[in-house]
Amino acid sequence: MQNDEKFLVIEQYRVYSEAKDSFIARNFQTNRFYLVLSLVLFLLLYVFYALTPSVVPIVVGSVIGMAVCVMWWLNLDSYQFLIKIKYSKVLEEMEGLLPFSPYKREYEAFQEAKKNKKAIVFSDFQKFLTIILFCIYLVIFSNGISSLLLNMIKLY
Repeated sequence: MQNDEKFLVIEQYRVYSEAKDSFIARNFQTNRFYLVLSLVLFLLLYVFYALTPSVVPIVVGSVIGMAVCVMWWLNLDSYQFLIKIKYSKVLEEMEGLLPFSPYKREYEAFQEAKKNKKAIVFSDFQKFLTIILFCIYLVIFSNGISSLLLNMIKLY
């Protein structure tokens, strides 16, 4: 390859690598948003539970919480897919034109650490947290619905 072509490949690789890093940073910002939103929703549910005898706001809030968890899960999944396919695959192909393959070596080292249980995948933890939060909202929803049904039975 000529020097101009090498420079062009290296420059494209640099730009694409920076775009991947920016995309990952945006992913973390989005996850912080969903986490804060979930915590605020929990706080609001607690306030409604403590201050009002009505169960309706708790049921509605828990439905909103479950919807937030589903959106968070879908967002995590789409970011993971785009990072793996859009960025990692293209960078790996570009690395084939370079004398050194940092992303490929980083991936191999990570897979080795993961296999030896020396690394926890943060995205797996985020998905686990989303599932836990969804289950908590589901329990709150079920409790609220059962309270509403019991109150309706008492009225008759």
